[in-house]
Amino acid sequence: MERGGAMDEELEEQQGLLKSSPSSYKKKKGGLKTMPFIIVNESFERLASTGLMPNMIFYLMNDYHMAAASGSILLQSFSAICNALALCGAFVADSYLGRFRVIAIGSVSSLLGMIVLWLTAMFPQVKPTPCEQYSRNCEPATAMQLAILYSSFGLIAIGAGCVRPCSMAFGADQLNDKENPNNEKTISSFFNWYYASTGIATVLALVGIVYIQEQLGWRVGFAVPAILMVFSVLMFVLGSSLYVRIKSGNSLFTGFFQILVASFKNRQITLSPSNNDICYHQNPDKTIPGPSENLRFLNKACVIRDPSSDLKPDGSASDPWSLCTVEQVESFKVLLRIIPMWLSGIMLLISIDQNFSTLQAKSMNRRILFNIEFPAGSFSVVLVVTITIWVAFYDRIVVPFLARYAGMPRGISPKIRMGIGLVLSFIALGLAGIVENVRRGRAIEEGFDNIPGGVVEMSAMWLFPQFILLGLAEAFNAIGQIEFFYTQLPKSMSSIAVALYTFGMALASLLSAFLIKIVDSVTSKGGNVSWLATNINQGHYDYFYWLIATLNFLNLFYYLYCCWSFGSFESRKNTEGIEEEEESYHRRH
Repeated sequence: MERGGAMDEELEEQQGLLKSSPSSYKKKKGGLKTMPFIIVNESFERLASTGLMPNMIFYLMNDYHMAAASGSILLQSFSAICNALALCGAFVADSYLGRFRVIAIGSVSSLLGMIVLWLTAMFPQVKPTPCEQYSRNCEPATAMQLAILYSSFGLIAIGAGCVRPCSMAFGADQLNDKENPNNEKTISSFFNWYYASTGIATVLALVGIVYIQEQLGWRVGFAVPAILMVFSVLMFVLGSSLYVRIKSGNSLFTGFFQILVASFKNRQITLSPSNNDICYHQNPDKTIPGPSENLRFLNKACVIRDPSSDLKPDGSASDPWSLCTVEQVESFKVLLRIIPMWLSGIMLLISIDQNFSTLQAKSMNRRILFNIEFPAGSFSVVLVVTITIWVAFYDRIVVPFLARYAGMPRGISPKIRMGIGLVLSFIALGLAGIVENVRRGRAIEEGFDNIPGGVVEMSAMWLFPQFILLGLAEAFNAIGQIEFFYTQLPKSMSSIAVALYTFGMALASLLSAFLIKIVDSVTSKGGNVSWLATNINQGHYDYFYWLIATLNFLNLFYYLYCCWSFGSFESRKNTEGIEEEEESYHRRH
């Protein structure tokens, strides 16, 4: 009996320890041991999906008999959907399913999409009947054939929209240990490795997979990404028992919609000139005296009409869709104030999003080093490499130099960097038009005006300067833009900075597709040859580049106006109160 009693006491003691320290088991999950599974999953997904796109214009033109403009519009639309779904994926992960489930669903969706795309290369029945390249008598794809192709794009887009916005945050969840004194350093190291791995994956995709497609054909070229995606799914699933899984809750996007809905519900309320005459819903600490006067109609979202019905006993709102706090409304106003600055970067993204340079490279001498023919779809790797080199050079050399000799510890201000990027984009597109003008003239001189597949005696390295300038433009503008958003938005809204840039890419792709459609329709009227003709030697892609350069030039003046109108407004004057309120709001919900 004594032995049994001792065993019972020991068992009770162990159970008490477990109850008193529930984190004892949690510590077994997460940590650095999960990083290989997460990083490999994202890297292989990026490698597979990125490797499909550069040469896809040729697949659409040759195998599906699409015109160059139509194929480009399809790819622009696909890019827009991928980026738009990234916002949806982040919202669903934060509010409903959690990051683990969303990444798992996305990985499987990408795999299925790549398998379907590979099947289109394997079975001739799902594509139009082959015909002579650039012939006008080619049979168009049927509705069913296009449906199969579009379904593969749709599944890949869903996958990218689920994996990309959640992967980095999911990795940070595994390392977020407040008891670790080196927690911030560990997470920062993870971010560096994460960006390095995705950068390497992008370069390998633009060179390796594109080369395989060009040399071994579409069957092998589509099979390799599908196989890589199988490994991506397997790696993520193998680590499932090791992951920390944060429960979903209310996202910031939900809070923004609540403000809009509450403002609309309370639209009949009349706001008096003095805030003292109205009772506003605030956090208990009352960190902000009252709502600001700008965008005043949003203040109706935080007006308390009847305290007994609008508020709970603890002071929180009974219905968050009818009553928001002053701090929530002011955070939303900050976001609205930076939207005009955000719009100024759309034109740069449209410039970068053009894929007609692949057609140019295909018609030029691509033998660069050791007489090796560089794949036409791989030339955009110059842009990626330029961004990587410049970011490292700026961070390690330019910033320390400016801090030491110019009294600028943070380097060039975000606004100036954004402006420099817009200037470089204008120069890059102007130069692209000049190069294309020379290339087209050479093609006509050499008798290739009616032979679109002819290769002119002009090195494709002439395309490098425009890619280098566009890479520098993106490095200046995009990174400066994200930093600007970070400095203006409260810390608890920092994820919005990346979300805005992602949504900007989606909007840029849609506008680019619309621009291509308009230019193709207008310039082909009356039986004229379109600027964006499938026969690149008969079209005028140089005019198209100069059109975009002109739009970039006008956009520069719009940006200067935005800088002037934004003035010296510092939206962080109430940031600390806003952050405290948002943190308490998320704890309550």
